[in-house]
Amino acid sequence: MYQNFTKFLENKSHICIIQAENPDGDSLGSALALDYLLKDKEISLYCPVDIPKYLRYMEDWSRVEDEFDYKADGYIIVDTAASVLLSKLLDDTAIKNCLYSKPVFVFDHHETEDDLDFPHDKIIEPLPACCSLIYKVALDQNMPVDKTCAKYLMAGIMSDTLGLTSQTVTAEIFDQMAGLSRLGAELWQIEESRREFMRKSQKILNYKADLIKRVDYSLDGALATVHIPWEDIEEYSDEYNPGVLIIEELRLVEGVHLAVAIKTYPDGKVTGKLRSDISISDKVAGYFGGGGHPYAAGFRTYDTTYEEVVSELIKILPELLSQENN
Repeated sequence: MYQNFTKFLENKSHICIIQAENPDGDSLGSALALDYLLKDKEISLYCPVDIPKYLRYMEDWSRVEDEFDYKADGYIIVDTAASVLLSKLLDDTAIKNCLYSKPVFVFDHHETEDDLDFPHDKIIEPLPACCSLIYKVALDQNMPVDKTCAKYLMAGIMSDTLGLTSQTVTAEIFDQMAGLSRLGAELWQIEESRREFMRKSQKILNYKADLIKRVDYSLDGALATVHIPWEDIEEYSDEYNPGVLIIEELRLVEGVHLAVAIKTYPDGKVTGKLRSDISISDKVAGYFGGGGHPYAAGFRTYDTTYEEVVSELIKILPELLSQENN
């Protein structure tokens, strides 16, 4: 069923695995799992930004480099097929030329439309996590999954399903988790390591309190937004991603159907992290040129402000809520 991936691997001895510029637990787990799945090849791991500290519970995170590997025979992009999330690569002429001239394969589990304009093969299926898709492909193609590979696949699935609690989790995912456990992955160890790295300094806890005070509510409380300006990103992101810090708190407020953490940058870039209790996050993100899952998504836009984004959210959300109610 997935022979196109094993065919892609043929006659290649050196492969570079690429994460987008918004690495999360699923993208990192996918990259590290492929590193072990393809251990008969020379593998390099690339991400255009530093791996956030809260993800460094995955022991091999330091294998990921921010220097692009031009010597690879082929490239595998994980967890996205959206050009907006690869803009740092595509804005670099040398990297862009490399992706246009060498074989590229894409793994993605989002329902967002593939808009990559360089030649590439792909496997895209709407699953709760990219790690889930990679495991499915590995089993289908009889690729050996060792204990370490299984550990990273399990960590990625846990990350993108909020610990197997998201609405996207199906019986198939529980079957996969059981299979990964039989291969040696131990959920308690992954969770223990993750919780250790999720510990917050007093500075971060105080900042979280400040963020909570800044939350704006609109549409009778159905929409909760918070502004994370560049000054905050500079000061706190190295220790803890502000969006990750606050987004679940917003989602759990009574009456909130859509929570959005909005970051603004000096160059006019604005990013949004969305969580919802009904299946609208991907639709809202799509309005701004982004995408993701029905309950968790994101977007990036330019030349706008926090206030303008909130104004647009207020315009589009009532119709989406009405459609869901119907």
